[in-house]
Amino acid sequence: MRLTGKLVTAVSSAFAAAWLVLSLSPAPAAAAAAAASAASAASATSPAVSYVNTLIEQRADPHIVKHTDGWYYFTGTVPEFDRIVLRRAQSIQALGEAAETTIWRRKASGVGSGQVWAPELHFIDGKWYIYVALGVANEWRIRAFVLEGTGDNPLTATWVEKGLIRTNWDTFSLDASTFVANGTRYLVWAQQEPSRPDENSSLMLAPLENPWTIRGPAVAISRPELAWERIGYKINEGPYVIQRGGRIFLTYSASATDHNYCMGLLTASASADLMDPASWTKSPTPVFASNAATNQWGPGHNSFTVSEDGLSDVMVYHDRGYRDIVGDPLNDPNRRTRVQKLYWRANGTPDFGIPVPDGNTPVRLRSRADAARYVRFRGGTALADTQFRIVSPGLAGGSTISLESTSSPGVFLRRVVGGSAVEFEEGGKLDSAAARASASFNRVPGLGDGEGLSLEASDGAGQYLRLDAAGSLTVSAVEGGAQEDEATFYLE
Repeated sequence: MRLTGKLVTAVSSAFAAAWLVLSLSPAPAAAAAAAASAASAASATSPAVSYVNTLIEQRADPHIVKHTDGWYYFTGTVPEFDRIVLRRAQSIQALGEAAETTIWRRKASGVGSGQVWAPELHFIDGKWYIYVALGVANEWRIRAFVLEGTGDNPLTATWVEKGLIRTNWDTFSLDASTFVANGTRYLVWAQQEPSRPDENSSLMLAPLENPWTIRGPAVAISRPELAWERIGYKINEGPYVIQRGGRIFLTYSASATDHNYCMGLLTASASADLMDPASWTKSPTPVFASNAATNQWGPGHNSFTVSEDGLSDVMVYHDRGYRDIVGDPLNDPNRRTRVQKLYWRANGTPDFGIPVPDGNTPVRLRSRADAARYVRFRGGTALADTQFRIVSPGLAGGSTISLESTSSPGVFLRRVVGGSAVEFEEGGKLDSAAARASASFNRVPGLGDGEGLSLEASDGAGQYLRLDAAGSLTVSAVEGGAQEDEATFYLE
């Protein structure tokens, strides 16, 4: 495997409240080339999404899939490690309150009498399949297993056991997932290699003969060889694939399941020989990790789904809301399911960002004047610095809104009282009515494009937030089309 020197960094975000969801359709054709360019840029990107975290408490290793019937289906690990559960709903958010159906329970003896870990639900050739890791009571013997379901709705399907997945070796194995590339269906999973007994698991890949049988032998495409993959345990696990632009992006998780747990990324060309480990490039640093500012710890074991309108990719993962754990982290029940938007760079690679704070998911505000220009927290260069939670009602109350930084929660964008300059201030210091009004805005249709939005100062009629060509933020009166575009934003 070769290492790339390019750091895969991060951003992900979403929309703060359903009433703020805006279409990013292009502006009407205009005579000016700049306006036409801005309209094209608006239509080319995916709109913001609106979710509230935490989605589901005490559900780890979450897997959400949107099926062709329009329903979202959820499964994940329960803290008792004793059953497989499914939920379904017509939106991602509704999964949080959806009824849960148990479709399989731990057995009294033999395979399946111990741990029940990390189920994934897939629809293959007209039937449902669940890949799950099953253990044996009173033994450390965990192996990948397959169930097959017949029926339109997996919650009411008839399920039969297809048995263990027979791999190269009879060793610790788990976290099986599947994907199709160039007409071939593959299985990817985590397994301990007998030749590397000091390591817990590598990522293995093999084509499938059928959903429960590999056409082997399998190859190792990633091993826990980097320092951040070897904290507590030497682990590569939880693989999952998303494909875009002729490339395969395979996320995985590494290290112990405490605050050190984090995500890595492998990348391959979709046209490459995927069974050649040299076809895969590993990011040298984690692409998604704990964040003290947002109080999110040990994010990982992710999957991907799509937003309700099909226009945005959504990352699903688990983490905890505290850093320190007493005892074995596997015995701590509070890994929980979270979701946030997955962004894509101009070069076609994914931006994962930081795990966002609890509550409404944030947005990015992109300028109509320049598709590459975003409102930024104190000029920060990380994509996370372009994310803001839209707080409603705003600090001034009523129908106002306020913009709270995602990379520095509790800090709000405000205009200097009585002036046009913009600064960021801790909410606790906005301790007067005038100060709170300076950090509050009225949302109005975009001055340069009604499909966007503009933010009028709540304490200054006719004064709008503007992002100029130099990247400077001001709040001032707007004169003419160019300034109207600088005061118009699209939410991503």
